[in-house]
Amino acid sequence: MQLAMIGLGKMGGNMTERLMRGGHSVVAFDRDVAVVSKYAGMGATPASDLTMVVSKLGSPRIIWIMVPAGKPVDDTIDELLPQLSPGDILIDGGNSMFKDTIARSERLRDRSIHFIDAGTSGGVWGLANGYCLMVGGDKAAVQQCEPIFLSLAQDKGYAHVGPSGAGHYVKMVHNGIEYAMLQGFAEGYEILGSNKKFPELDLHQIAELWQHGSVVRSWLNELAVNAFGKDPRLSKLKGFVSDSGEGRWTVAEAIEEDVPAPVITLSLLMRLRSRQEDSFGGKVIAALRNEFGGHAVKGS
Repeated sequence: MQLAMIGLGKMGGNMTERLMRGGHSVVAFDRDVAVVSKYAGMGATPASDLTMVVSKLGSPRIIWIMVPAGKPVDDTIDELLPQLSPGDILIDGGNSMFKDTIARSERLRDRSIHFIDAGTSGGVWGLANGYCLMVGGDKAAVQQCEPIFLSLAQDKGYAHVGPSGAGHYVKMVHNGIEYAMLQGFAEGYEILGSNKKFPELDLHQIAELWQHGSVVRSWLNELAVNAFGKDPRLSKLKGFVSDSGEGRWTVAEAIEEDVPAPVITLSLLMRLRSRQEDSFGGKVIAALRNEFGGHAVKGS
């Protein structure tokens, strides 16, 4: 099939390459001209702007948007919309808020343009291993794009999970779970690495050990094996952990639905804590402990 990919970052670029390997024809656009040239060299049709993207596609057009969530998605849609025709399909493969996706879908439906949300997981490994695609949208439009989804996904790694917004909703909760799993591994390895009883513990050895028969064996722990293999104590890294929004949205949704989600909530709060070099809250606790109990404090 023919489609366009807007946004050739770590995800969009690898997806473009995987699609071309699967026999699809891809019109490629990114604000970075050098990146466009890279994928043109692999066989993609280059486009220098969004007008050219649309002009190089046959009808009905299929355009995959792989840009950061929020305003960049709306700006891209706004620029594309005057050039689109009834029956064209836009796919948002980024981590958009599901409520935004529903609103965009309703807006585009008035123009008879289909909007599909494809929650995409797999990271930089998706090129080689295939992606997991959680797809929402009109059934007919999704079926029309199914050859694209099947080429991107690994075996059994694609499903149409519901109407517009459902794909991003499932991906949001997926990422909330990911927050909690990452925090669990982080705390466990920190305990192992900080203990004074067995200071000779080899975290790389233990991570590799856990990949064989252990109930915590997983792809995330496999990545821990890789990380500890490169840097046994992660001494080259700073413990700053960003978030792209999905954890916050999952916690907000849990509250809205009256669902207790303490582990996901605390894992999100720990990410916020990681961004403070010296927590004022920690200073307050230290000061109060010193005031009521004479507990020792450390100067700055």
